[in-house]
Order: sequence, then C-alpha cells, then structure tokens
Amino acid sequence: MELLAPEDAALGSMAGPLVDPAAPGEASRRKKNHPSQEVEAPTMAESTIKLTVKFGGNSIPLSVSSDVTVKDLKSLLQPITNVLPRGQKLIFKGKVLVETSTLKQSKVGDGAKIMLMASQGLHQGEGPVLKEASTRPISRTVVSDKADQTKPGLLVDKNRTDRWKATGVIALAQAYLKEIPEEVWDCGSGVRVLDISENFIREVPAKISSFGSMQKLFLQGNGLSDESIQWEGIASLKRLMLLSISHNNLTVLPSALGSLTSLRQLDVANNKLTSIPNEIGLLTQLEIFKANNNRQIQLYTSF
Repeated sequence: MELLAPEDAALGSMAGPLVDPAAPGEASRRKKNHPSQEVEAPTMAESTIKLTVKFGGNSIPLSVSSDVTVKDLKSLLQPITNVLPRGQKLIFKGKVLVETSTLKQSKVGDGAKIMLMASQGLHQGEGPVLKEASTRPISRTVVSDKADQTKPGLLVDKNRTDRWKATGVIALAQAYLKEIPEEVWDCGSGVRVLDISENFIREVPAKISSFGSMQKLFLQGNGLSDESIQWEGIASLKRLMLLSISHNNLTVLPSALGSLTSLRQLDVANNKLTSIPNEIGLLTQLEIFKANNNRQIQLYTSF
C-alpha cells in the first residue's frame, strides 16, 4: 500500500483518484481545479531592465536587475568606462543616485537614461569607452582602494602640476582642500577645466579670471557662502560653458552672471536661493539650468 504525503492526500480527497502527474493534461486540470496550489516564481526577465548610460558622448546600453544597488552598477561600469567607482556620479532626472539604494528604490525603470559624470584623475587607465556592454553577473566583492585615497594636507606634486599644464585639466575633487593650492594658479591661461568640487574651499578669488580659456568650472559641494566667491573673476570667463555651484550655501546670484554668454549649463541646485536675477535671460546659449531644492524659486530645466 502506497502512503500519501499530507498535501497529496488532501488533493486526492478533493479531486478523486490519484493520476500520474506526467499524464497528458493532468497539470492543466490540477491548475484549473486548485489555482491556489500553483504560484509562479518571479523570473529573471521580470526584474531585468534595460538602461542607457550617457558618458563622454557615448551611449552605453546595459541590461541589469532592478534589484542591484547603485554601487553594483558603478562596479559594472568600471571596466567599460575605465572610471573607478569612487570617481563616478550617476545622475538620473537631475538627482545623484545614492550608492546604497537599489535601482528600483531610486525609481529607475526600464528604458531609463542615466548620465555618468566622472571626477577627473580617477580613471584607472587610458583605454577607450566601450560602446557595447556585455551583461554578466555583478561581483559583490569590493576591492579596497584605501591606498589610493588622497590624504588631508597632501601637497600637489610636480608631476601632477606638469600634467595639469599639459592637459589643461585640473582635477582636485574630494581632496580635503580648504583653499585652492598656489600650484593651480601657476598653470596659466591654458586651463580648460577646474574641478575643486566636494572640498572645504573657503574662497574663490578674483584671480580665477587668469584662466581665460576656462570652459568648465566645478565648485559644487564646498559649503560656499555669498562672501566666498569673488564673482567678478568668474564673470570674466567669457568661454565658460559649464558652471556647477550646487550644494553650497548661496542666497543670491549676482547680475554679473549675465555676462557669461557662452554658458550652456548652469547648476545652482541645493542652495538657499530665493530669486534668480533677470540677467539670466541674457544667456542665450543656455540649454540646462538646474535650480531645484532652493527657497521658493521656480525650477527651469531648459530654455
């Protein structure tokens, strides 16, 4: 005599004589009679989303699970972009994605477009950005990069200064700086990019006007106040196309900003602004203007 498991016995009493599960049509009959017994497990395809990451003029297509964290996504992008995870900022709908959040928690859905901003000087190599990204499992193993972290008070070395002069790119983000090093001012008018974001800079002096070829200036995340910036210096940068001064403590913007006629991107989000000067209307080349998370001012995303 064959013994039945409790659940099979229950099914037997409800559905009549036992039938071989492999018999044709049996699976469908059991599903019809007892729908509560059939629960389809979520498939990988259901949680997989397709993303496009914009970086350096390239579009990188990716297929990942919506349950991966932003940190995992950065690890996946590292071999594709040659940018270390700690040098990556992933921006979705104007907001920087938080590393510990999943894509689902960050409201990143199928077909989303994410912008990758890389901190200068945090590239792991000189290889090109790959246009195609092959999907592969994301490793949870995190390689420690503490040895590469810039120590507080580290002096600018001569080799770095020479590189700045040669490339025109000065990268000093997250360098624990309280002031702009003197070596920076020695780089001359050939400087095109100055990134001193996420430091503790107390002053942006008027002599920044000496960088007449400046195209991109990153000052975000320094806690700058209205008195910290000598605006006449920045206003003289006629070739400036990108100015980022978000995540500071600014309460006003000067009318002198209207003289930056080459400006295409202006980010003043996450400050304490209450108004925008009318001279902003003189920036006819302006394409992106971010002013969210301020005090009762309207957000404009494009002109």
